[in-house]
Amino acid sequence: MAQGVGDLEMSVGYALKQAAAALRTAMDAGLRPLGLSVPQYACLELLGQRPGLSAAELARSAFVTRQSMHALLLGLEERGLLARATTAARGRALPTELTDPGRRVLAQASETVAEIERRMTDALPAAAQQRLRADLAACAAALTEPPPSEGTDHPAA
Repeated sequence: MAQGVGDLEMSVGYALKQAAAALRTAMDAGLRPLGLSVPQYACLELLGQRPGLSAAELARSAFVTRQSMHALLLGLEERGLLARATTAARGRALPTELTDPGRRVLAQASETVAEIERRMTDALPAAAQQRLRADLAACAAALTEPPPSEGTDHPAA
């Protein structure tokens, strides 16, 4: 017989959702003075680190739909924070890059988000912060990779 989640205070998923909600609330508040939403910031950060991404690549990496990314890109482009090519160098994907004003806004936003992350993890020693990052990445991978086939031996952890 399957067992339910049980006590929410002991649920890893519930604790993760609480942390994600608190992080999102803090980021919303921190980015608001810059006129940015969290998805807009994510888009700028991605383009700052990987110039030339297409809208589809940005949508996947920022965890939004293609339709949402299209609207987000239009808004950022209207503000002069990014520029998109009018023709594709190959295929149909139009590469997107930050403008100088976009890089300046990104620098401020990135500093704001880094401070929020520091606030979130300051209570943890450096080794625990690294372990938390590794553990969260392992949890995400466990749910995004295909499950092992039935009857396959599982390696010991």
